[in-house]
Amino acid sequence: MTKTILRALAGEALPTPPIWMMRQAGRYLPEYRATRAEAGDFLSLCYTPDLAAEVTLQPIRRYNFDAAILFADILLVPQALGLDLWFVTGEGPRLSTVTTADQVAALKPTDAIHDTLSPVYETVRILSRELPQDTTLIGFAGAPWTVATYMVAGRGTKDQGPAHAMIAADRAAFRALIDRITDATIAYLSAQIEAGAEVVKLFDSWAGSLQGDDFTEFSLEPARKIIAALKARHPGIPVIAFPREAGDRYIGFARATGADCVALDNSVSADWAAANVQKDGCVQGNLDPRHMVTGGADLVAETRRIVDAFRGGPHIFNLGHGITPDANPDNVALMIETVRGA
Repeated sequence: MTKTILRALAGEALPTPPIWMMRQAGRYLPEYRATRAEAGDFLSLCYTPDLAAEVTLQPIRRYNFDAAILFADILLVPQALGLDLWFVTGEGPRLSTVTTADQVAALKPTDAIHDTLSPVYETVRILSRELPQDTTLIGFAGAPWTVATYMVAGRGTKDQGPAHAMIAADRAAFRALIDRITDATIAYLSAQIEAGAEVVKLFDSWAGSLQGDDFTEFSLEPARKIIAALKARHPGIPVIAFPREAGDRYIGFARATGADCVALDNSVSADWAAANVQKDGCVQGNLDPRHMVTGGADLVAETRRIVDAFRGGPHIFNLGHGITPDANPDNVALMIETVRGA
């Protein structure tokens, strides 16, 4: 029998939605923290295939999710393109920056990224062997706009201001940067698929800060190019797109990009999304991650409400964003029990 997530991505409305969780391998799990300590630092964990596979498998063993998502980081691509990448404890990632046309031109060519990223592909190969037969393996990458915001600023920013400033100062240079990331992302995801990923997901975490034509040019259009290229190389491969906080621009995003599923953040209601987004195909989401911290009756009620809202069409249950480090693992179990019993 075809795996449940693949059935949902193909447009089938299932009596019980398949379920996985963004950042399901992460700091809320004690077994993750133990493996992270063994690795020594975050990048070593990402680039050590046995350990990266282990933390990917941990939530599957504990919860039996319907899918595992590769453990990696969206900033490995800019590192592979030649930027320095490091993590500051308690503060997050830091990158050397790209802010001029000359710096864009100096990035490594796309065909050179695989040397750096080869451990990631080995992680995928390990997972494709070791995951349970009914568990779908999801690969992923950051979408070009979101990756670009880090490359321009050298870090995460509240409003992605540095990237918007580069657009205003030299739109052609920023467009060239987006094109370079787009090409690298196609190559990266294609290699994940060749290694065994059955689905891939594009995370555009900062799509909501783009307005008007900028949203079309820097979020929607790169997603369309990536999805078209992947489907040309790998016919039938499903792609999930996540233009986080897109609001009304979720409407028609699947049609415009060719995505098989649109992941929804929790700033839109499930009822609204069922009426306006799910009509075009599969949707994923969209429980507020705070329920993984607070738990209780509110978690159960909201989970049931989302399942009921999307019952009329293809749906993959997930959070509206990644689970947070302060989440209670028992609340994850309660959420899964509620979904599967709803």
